[in-house]
Amino acid sequence: MKEPVQYFKALADPARLQILEFLLEQEGGCCSAPDRTVCACHIEEKIVLSQPTISHHMKVLVDSGLVRSEKRGRWVYYSIDYESFNKLAAFLARYRRAAESPTGQEA
Repeated sequence: MKEPVQYFKALADPARLQILEFLLEQEGGCCSAPDRTVCACHIEEKIVLSQPTISHHMKVLVDSGLVRSEKRGRWVYYSIDYESFNKLAAFLARYRRAAESPTGQEA
């Protein structure tokens, strides 16, 4: 598992959260991509930021492990890495269990 701090750093930016929401909404794929991926061109159309800024945010998301990327021809296609989100959820579940415990400690 990547360090949880990498996940939190990636999730701490509103633009990256907006990108993740867009990726989640586009799960059917785009640009004739049948594999639940989204073309970088569509992210650029949807998110109102410059192309270099979007590229920076996508690099942070990919480097954190929350998003996967695959170059196909001249475009890069992105998808959510659900395994990483499951690992993050498991990490956070420890704190939820501790909060629900009468002693405030993880069972």
